Amino acid sequence: MASDPQARLAPRRKLSAQVTETLRAQLLAGDILPGQQLPTESRLTKSFGVSRTVIREALAALAADGLVEARQGAGVFAANHPASTVGAFAAEMGSRVSAAINVLEVRLAIEVESASLAASRRNPSQLASIQEAFFEFERLLRLGQTTGSADFAFHRAIAAATNNPYYVEMLDALGERAIPCDVATPFSTELAFNPEYQAVLQREHLAILDAIAAGEAESARGAMRRHLAASLERYGTRLHERTASYSAAATEEA
Repeated sequence: MASDPQARLAPRRKLSAQVTETLRAQLLAGDILPGQQLPTESRLTKSFGVSRTVIREALAALAADGLVEARQGAGVFAANHPASTVGAFAAEMGSRVSAAINVLEVRLAIEVESASLAASRRNPSQLASIQEAFFEFERLLRLGQTTGSADFAFHRAIAAATNNPYYVEMLDALGERAIPCDVATPFSTELAFNPEYQAVLQREHLAILDAIAAGEAESARGAMRRHLAASLERYGTRLHERTASYSAAATEEA
């Protein structure tokens, strides 16, 4: 009988996660300082007793979190910019619903103003990028596919249209956690594949897009605030509903 390739991959992925967490802890503790070079792949392979593939996967995960950066011909170095700290924080939050709510609160503090600035500062190319992300969301929605990537692209394009790179950097640091329904929990999966929920998001996106396209800073600010505040309310409501459902079931069994 042929072996299952997924079964072969599972132990490697577990090892990769262990290496990632060990190196992440060292980076956060300051054992490896910002700008300092990490040990070579060969040394890490011997130190952890794993294959080069496992080490490369671990380093790729750290790079995705903004904790390390590869330099052509020089090696891998601890990152030395604000996104490393925020990215590490976001990575540590995991996939809890409470974390999704926390992220939305952070986004409220960042993106309400970014929408206003985008309305005032965007150029035609930047507006086109926002529109393209909007219509990609629509395409995925009509196909019944998850829209998280297009959702993030829409918000990132708005951040880019502020012409202030730090807005983009903050969103990039949050990464996939910026879109709560893409966080891998059974609760959020319900939302990721809920067309009615996704359609509501798209209507809110349209209000933001229209305000930015019209150059109306206050309207864009208000539309973004309503969008993110509504997402917070929706998550809070769903969490309350699940708790109430559990309580009702427990009462029936008693």
